[in-house]
Amino acid sequence: MILIEANVTDTAITTQQKLDALQAFVMRHVVDSDQWLLPLFKGPVNLPGFVTLHGLMVGLAAVFLLLAVGLGYRRKQAVPTGWTNVLEAFVLFIRNDIAIEFLGEKDGRRMAPIFCSFFFFVLMMNLMGLFPALAAPTGNVSVTGAMGLTTLGFMIVGGMIKNGPLGFFKAFVPQGAPWPILFILAPLEFVGMFVRIFALMIRLFVNMLAGHVVIFFLLGMIAVFGPWGLPMFAMAVLICLLEIFICFLQAYIFTLLSAMFIGQAWRQRH
Repeated sequence: MILIEANVTDTAITTQQKLDALQAFVMRHVVDSDQWLLPLFKGPVNLPGFVTLHGLMVGLAAVFLLLAVGLGYRRKQAVPTGWTNVLEAFVLFIRNDIAIEFLGEKDGRRMAPIFCSFFFFVLMMNLMGLFPALAAPTGNVSVTGAMGLTTLGFMIVGGMIKNGPLGFFKAFVPQGAPWPILFILAPLEFVGMFVRIFALMIRLFVNMLAGHVVIFFLLGMIAVFGPWGLPMFAMAVLICLLEIFICFLQAYIFTLLSAMFIGQAWRQRH
């Protein structure tokens, strides 16, 4: 009886150690660090002191995006085909159904390149997390925060350029409300601008981080439970396919909300 209890205790400790190792493995792959795990190297590669893994991924995403557009787009084609046709379809959708929809014809056409950059850059960073040896920078709140601050900059600077500094701040004062209530509503409207940017930042960060954490944990179940964890592999594949859709969806939502917030900040309310 004592031997059976000892064996059960040893098994429980071993399983717990495997779970702890799995947790460390997952966190190592989703948390920013100064090391890069490459398949062909025995150990992690140390990055320079001024570069972090997610910072490197942001730079690689920009390079991949420039290569994809520069090498794949053929402007001289009379009838777009292949990759050129795919790019033009996305660009026209972003211009007509997002930029012009929320900013109007003139400003929408002018801002369409910015929103196209938002969409493709966020999409590229999202998809990078699905490839071995790469990581998704959008799973880092600092990266999504920088993207949110970029949207905020267009809201504030663009709003002041279009309506003037006074007109920009007047937009936070609800028209027709009794003046005593304005002391409450005006600050709330102003703070609401930053709340929207915070929600934009957290939405992208949480969705991308959660998806990758789930995939790594499901794959790690195979190492923890052995053959009994093999069904988790099929589930991980299904979630990975779903994650591809989520990568496109989150890039679309970020671009859509950015256009909506910028359009609200630029619109003069009387």
